[in-house]
Amino acid sequence: LLAAAYNDRTLIMLTIASVVSLAVGVYDDMLGSHKNDEVKVGWVEGAAIFLAVIVVCFTNAINDYQKEMQFQKLNAKKEDRTVKTLRDGNEVEIGVQEINVGDILLIEPGDIIPVDGVYLSGHNMTCDESSATGESDAIKKGMASDGRDPFILSGAKVLEGVGSMVVVAVGPRSFYGKIMMAMRQGESSETPLQRKLDVLAEQIAKYGMSAAILLLMTLTVKYLVKCALAPEFPPASIMFSHFVSIVIESITVVVVAVPEGLPMAVTISLAYATTKMLKDGNLVRQLAACETMGGATVVCTDKTGTLTQNLMTVVRGVVADVELKSRAEAQAFYKTLPKDVQGLLLESIAVNSTAFEGPSDQGHIEFIGSKSECALLGFGKVCGLDYRSARADNKPVRVYPFSSEKKTMTTIIPVIGESDRFRVHAKGASEIVLRSCTKYMDKDGKCADIDQTVRNELLRRISAFANSALRTFALAYKTIDGAELSACSDDEAPLSDLIWIGVMGIQDPLRLGVHQAVEDCHRAGVIVRMITGDNIETARAIARDAGILTKGGQAITGPQWRKLTPEQQHAILPRLQVMARSSPLDKQIMVERLQERHEVVAMTGDGTNDSPALKLADVGFSMGIAGTEVAKEASDIILMDDDFKSIVKALRWGRAVNDSVRKFLQFQLTVNITAVLLTFISSVFSADGQSALTAVQLLWVNMIMDTLAALALATEGPTDVVLDRPPQQRHSALITFEMWRMILGQALFQVAINLLLLNHGLDIFHLPATRQGVAVLRTMVFNSFVFLQVFNQINCRRIQPNEFNVFANIHNDSGFLLVQVFIVAAQWLIITYGGIAFSTVPLNGVQWAGTLFIGMLSLPVGLAIRMLPDLSACFGLESANSPAQQHLPEVSTARMHIESSVKDVQRAVKFFGAIRNAQQVSQAHKTDDSVSHNFLSEDPCLSPTIARVATLPSGLTTAAPTVPVSTSSSWTKVKAAVSNSSNNKD
Repeated sequence: LLAAAYNDRTLIMLTIASVVSLAVGVYDDMLGSHKNDEVKVGWVEGAAIFLAVIVVCFTNAINDYQKEMQFQKLNAKKEDRTVKTLRDGNEVEIGVQEINVGDILLIEPGDIIPVDGVYLSGHNMTCDESSATGESDAIKKGMASDGRDPFILSGAKVLEGVGSMVVVAVGPRSFYGKIMMAMRQGESSETPLQRKLDVLAEQIAKYGMSAAILLLMTLTVKYLVKCALAPEFPPASIMFSHFVSIVIESITVVVVAVPEGLPMAVTISLAYATTKMLKDGNLVRQLAACETMGGATVVCTDKTGTLTQNLMTVVRGVVADVELKSRAEAQAFYKTLPKDVQGLLLESIAVNSTAFEGPSDQGHIEFIGSKSECALLGFGKVCGLDYRSARADNKPVRVYPFSSEKKTMTTIIPVIGESDRFRVHAKGASEIVLRSCTKYMDKDGKCADIDQTVRNELLRRISAFANSALRTFALAYKTIDGAELSACSDDEAPLSDLIWIGVMGIQDPLRLGVHQAVEDCHRAGVIVRMITGDNIETARAIARDAGILTKGGQAITGPQWRKLTPEQQHAILPRLQVMARSSPLDKQIMVERLQERHEVVAMTGDGTNDSPALKLADVGFSMGIAGTEVAKEASDIILMDDDFKSIVKALRWGRAVNDSVRKFLQFQLTVNITAVLLTFISSVFSADGQSALTAVQLLWVNMIMDTLAALALATEGPTDVVLDRPPQQRHSALITFEMWRMILGQALFQVAINLLLLNHGLDIFHLPATRQGVAVLRTMVFNSFVFLQVFNQINCRRIQPNEFNVFANIHNDSGFLLVQVFIVAAQWLIITYGGIAFSTVPLNGVQWAGTLFIGMLSLPVGLAIRMLPDLSACFGLESANSPAQQHLPEVSTARMHIESSVKDVQRAVKFFGAIRNAQQVSQAHKTDDSVSHNFLSEDPCLSPTIARVATLPSGLTTAAPTVPVSTSSSWTKVKAAVSNSSNNKD
């Protein structure tokens, strides 16, 4: 790490300069003009530069070491995952580090196999081994005797099917382990922000190099002219020593001008943020995702487990026309069912499931697996079901696991006591299962045909459960013979002509704080869209409760979404807030359409098939608890607690990282410009060509503005204020007009104040015009310069245009305060005891107070600069509040609310107008009947009717219904009148 830190051109140049300076100084002390001096100080400057180089190297190496240790901890946390295995005949979960050769692993869709093994048993298992073999085709696994591949390689992804395997190789001896061992020397790539800052640093370094070369040439010419005009030409040793000083000063200008601290600031900020984010439930796998999340404009989130608690419980249900009204009535509900239905219900729950009962991480016995299946098994347990006995007695002959596309799971078992008979159990999305049913079980336990009336009633009950924010699962079955079983496909379950058992309503309450988290996203200008596999009524109810579905927002189903053309999809996207019955392909299409609109998309996913969408999204969030290993590998950030609030925390940290880097950038550019200008002007215009700050002093300033400022400004945590502004545009400029205004304003002020002190400081501070007085003045200039930087760091804590209180939340920013205390303490030691190395003399209390007061002037100057008008348009720069910097939603929630309210008023006016119109027509017909004997005769009864018609809006008086409507017309006739009114108006 030290070698890597030292591998820098400027540090190498400084080392060479320090060696030359040290040699010249020693020669001058021993044999030159200072050989008779009592105190030999010629070596001090070269030694001080060399010591400064060592300090910089060690500081960078220590930072790199701490960063490496943090990322090692993160990687160790990332590899901490569990697998299911058989121990003592029971299914248990163990960590991947505990797997031994000979263990039996249980495999499910979405698993990434951590070890090498041999297939033992299973159903329809298909693996993707492209990460190991490079072959993109999925490989079916099975017994070698059946002509299938029995070897399962570590790193393979289980795409579908369930099964078991025996472990034959683990750790570095496994196939995947050998590859990982060979990749240990790989280095992480730079983040986009780091690359952008590298380009900026290179541009600044070019200007700094130009200034240094110009300074070198100017001082050299000036010294040669001075030597030529002198009565005697100086000795060669003195000239050589002076030229070395000029070179060192020029190199120091380069060191100060090169902002090598910019990439380090990003590294420190990201390392700090990722460590803190882990405590907030976010495991950052890709560093770039942390900063990208700060600019997120859209969050597409799942429902189950993310917005809800994933603590599912069966609270409603209808089985064989018997209704379960609450969780407390489960046992009574079960006892009222016919005996045959009881057996079918519990058998379907037990065998058509992969969940099991075992110890949790906390040691409690609970159901482990899909939360929906756990809820059904929990309901069965309350009803007296022993799922282990049921599974032992009914060994499945075929299993079709649940998939996001089919929305169903199917298991085929032999019928006990009947040879060559098999029972097909299916469960899944209610309306999808219902479409496959032709019969249902009535209240007597008999099979009856499903006619349209029964189907409508079942749909009504499903809709009622969904509108109560319940997730609905349907259970169905049928019996087949051996020939039908043989004809069944390995890929498609036999889901035709099923018999409906019932529907269960599963409650999954919203997580605490989700509504507030969604409001925070809206406040931050981030649109939240919910994409779920539930039916549209459940999705609407949950989204409305969470605050996602607002007035004027739209909801759509996955099949409807897929039928739209890209142009139609773009047309509804600004108002689309909910997608129900979605498939992984729908998520992928959604991400593509949003990115085509230049949105920065954050997407959540937990399933294997979600991995393409997670990879495609700008920031992919996978679920740490419910997510499959494939989804975790495809994601950028893992939500360790599966909580939506953690996404908002990631948004806050992402914005804090971007703000921290901009704060440091503003501070460093101010010091760069000030130091270069001050060094150049003071060196050129001073009589002896001496700079206001020596090389060693500039190196100390360089350390302040690089390492220490990065630690101070790049480690401030997020506050609620970061959510009070819209997200930044993807390609917005790093430096805004407000930042340039502060940089140039502070730089000009600091240069002016230091030049004023250099030229008139003796008079201002009443110092004698002696060598000692000049030494005190130069020490005060150096001290004032450092204090100007200390208070300018406080100034740079806030960079937004309307943030005037730079002390806000400073008491919670302990890192910033500690750095300032260290700088002031180190400065006191330098001034008091560093006289030889830093060319300083001790100051008294009044002089310290004077330099402290000068440094404090940065704060009122900064306030004055902030109050200047926005002139960004005049200079062609981007203001912080300009559209070039801020991403505003095309259609805001407030606009949707207003548009929806206007439409509601229009509908109400049209509705009541149509009713009134219908009344007028009805009254007219009554009048026609009463005067039918002479309808042309004048009748005063018509006058009120005509008067009433005349008072109606013109659009409605011309839209009279063309069919008679009597006064006894019902709601149906009123709707017909409204329809006719609308058609005629159009």
